[in-house]
Amino acid sequence: MWHEGAVCLVGDGPGEQPLTGLTDGGAAEVTVRSKDKGGRLVTWPASVSEAAPGSPEWEAAVAELKGKRLNAPDGEEMPARWARECRVLRLVPAGSPLTLPDGTLAERPVPSPATTRRPVPAALPRLLAGRRKKK
Repeated sequence: MWHEGAVCLVGDGPGEQPLTGLTDGGAAEVTVRSKDKGGRLVTWPASVSEAAPGSPEWEAAVAELKGKRLNAPDGEEMPARWARECRVLRLVPAGSPLTLPDGTLAERPVPSPATTRRPVPAALPRLLAGRRKKK
């Protein structure tokens, strides 16, 4: 969520998203995608800072994040759980947007025994119809 000039995230706790690779004082690249098609809109460098639980920065971010968190299992107790078990991070822009690549960046799938869906066996519709008649 965008709040006070930074992207705010909560995670690394039970039931929350992992924040792997994001460390206090570290750097990250933030990619913003469109809501309709999921296409990449912009990528920008960011500096990562972790808000200490109970600090004014933490309280302000959590007040906004709490309203955006859907289907929370603990409702009003969520901020206390976040203070105990999670991290609240701020990703502050640290430079100009990066140039988007011209190509797709898509890679070939890794070889796997998994296959795409095959045609329905010819006898299956009769088997399913027979089950419906017996009931």
